[in-house]
Amino acid sequence: MQPIQLQWIDYTILIAYVGFVIGIGFVLARYMKSSSDFLTSGRSIPAWVTGLAFISANLGALELVGMAASGAKYGIATAHFYWVGAIPAMVFLAVFMMPFYYGSKARSVPEYLKMRFDERVRCVNSISFAVMTVFASGISMNALAKLLTGLLPWKLDFALPGNVHLGSYDCYLWICSAVVLLYVLKGGLTSAIYTEVLQFFMIVLGFAPVVWLGLKDVGGWSVLKGKLVDVAQNPAALSLNDKTFQPDAWSSAWKPLIAGPEHNPMGVDLFAMVFGLGFVLSFGYWCTNFLVVQRAMAAKNMTAARRTPLIAAIPKMFFPVLVILPGMIAIALASSPGKDYRLPPRLIASSAYTTAIADIKTAKPENAGAAFEAVSKDIGLKLDKTKITALISQNAVAPLPEGQLKDRLQDAVAENDYDSVILSLVKKYCPPGLLGLALTGLLASFMSGMAGNVTAFNTVWTYDLYQAYFAPGKSDKHYFWMGKFITVIGILLSIVCAYLVSRWSNAMDIIQLVFGFVNAPLFATFLLGMFWKRTTGTGAFIGLVGGILTSGLFHALTSAVGNAPGIKGGYLHVVQVFPSDMAQNFWLASFAFTACFVLTLVISLATRRTKTDAELKGLVYSLTPKIKDEEQNWLLRPAVVGTILIICCIILNIIFW
Repeated sequence: MQPIQLQWIDYTILIAYVGFVIGIGFVLARYMKSSSDFLTSGRSIPAWVTGLAFISANLGALELVGMAASGAKYGIATAHFYWVGAIPAMVFLAVFMMPFYYGSKARSVPEYLKMRFDERVRCVNSISFAVMTVFASGISMNALAKLLTGLLPWKLDFALPGNVHLGSYDCYLWICSAVVLLYVLKGGLTSAIYTEVLQFFMIVLGFAPVVWLGLKDVGGWSVLKGKLVDVAQNPAALSLNDKTFQPDAWSSAWKPLIAGPEHNPMGVDLFAMVFGLGFVLSFGYWCTNFLVVQRAMAAKNMTAARRTPLIAAIPKMFFPVLVILPGMIAIALASSPGKDYRLPPRLIASSAYTTAIADIKTAKPENAGAAFEAVSKDIGLKLDKTKITALISQNAVAPLPEGQLKDRLQDAVAENDYDSVILSLVKKYCPPGLLGLALTGLLASFMSGMAGNVTAFNTVWTYDLYQAYFAPGKSDKHYFWMGKFITVIGILLSIVCAYLVSRWSNAMDIIQLVFGFVNAPLFATFLLGMFWKRTTGTGAFIGLVGGILTSGLFHALTSAVGNAPGIKGGYLHVVQVFPSDMAQNFWLASFAFTACFVLTLVISLATRRTKTDAELKGLVYSLTPKIKDEEQNWLLRPAVVGTILIICCIILNIIFW
């Protein structure tokens, strides 16, 4: 992707935004008097703010980059992450689970688990959640660094002692991390929440014009659907898939899914989608993930806390237009010869060029097949054999300069960098001014993802690990400063994770894998713990550990098409190969949930209860007095609003059936 030339108005918008969010942190710093102020906002924020922060904390790189990437890779079936995998769980959280969280006065999800079960369960969840947050933050950082490297004109390169070089990607990664660190360190969770509200509006304003211009360029929705028919019948032309699908594979949400995994590009069946995503991953994320629950727990009262997920669900329902449609537009453009657009290819690592060019220079046209295999191994990516063969033949006749060889090699890459789809559309459609607004929207989304995960990480570390196990009984000031110190550590760990996740081409694939390890078994623990008073601490502990270990074993024995055994799975032995990374994730989550549920159930029946009914009051549904909704207008009651949202969700599924 070629760099862009920003104009003064673009720089003004970007600089103003960065200055504003840092300013929020400095303004709020004067109100940070205690660890509660810094880590939990003192439960003082109104519902409309926590509602927008709730959705904005989720509207990070995973949403804008990952969903656009999945929209191109899998089509409109990606909308199931919203209409099946979000809205029902958000309603369930508001109606059933927030009364337990908020009413228990717990400062975090792990602390609730301690109240319901024991310290062992709290410890396991604290560690697994901390790992998840730094990975999620790293995904946001990686996406932002890739964005700035690909779009900004400055190519940075600094030499450090020990023959270490920091390139553009490294520099942008560290600079942006420093900005997030600065405003979170000053204003804590309150700063993160208020900047998330600002980021919500910046994201919508920045990307709505890109979607509108792209859809207009394609020719409208009906023309787009026609283009997707062509894509489905020859996806190999765009390096999307080696199979041929039915005409509606990219444009129908349910029909290809019902037909079976071989009939849809996501490679999943109805059970994996409804149970794996719609139940396990969805409820596991929205109902147990402290990142989003923390926003609701910062609300000023119980009514505001219950309204928070419902307020967030309204814009969430319509976000597919903003984040999935761009990916579908991209593949429609790529299939239209006159639009001069290509799906962004994976970039070849600079270190891989040396051996690849050497192999091309020594290759003979009569041995082009063997040379192609050697070059493919050097590059480590899927290449177009025809283009490489032509390059070898041409170079044998008239040797090409090294710069041209690099360009031709990059052009021959036949793997799409799906995470760069949204960036390529920004570059294509945004003039000066609008470009600055769109880039600011991207910057806002990535910083939102980083800040949200870091603030969740520092709270869990300070309260659920450090105070609980390493330094109990210290002063509040001590925990306040520990919260600030671990914020710095969290940023550094996130940077490490950013380098690790850079090996995935789709951010959504990797984060759903992480959720499968952490949230899927945890949801089974919550489900039994909240609705079955007989669940014991020993059962919950062994079940949770067993679910996490089941995730690891499943991942070690399975892989996805096109993935070599290694970090993406199959590192022990490949027993099952799934059609896609996402299909592997859904089944992994299903196995992890089932293992945790069964183990917890069986062991709870075999062990003695350690908590009385009185101790479980307010923590278990059957032992908790039902909340009397004092909202006079019955239309505003959580159960009524939730029902309306579910009906709207069903209608959307029918429209795009």
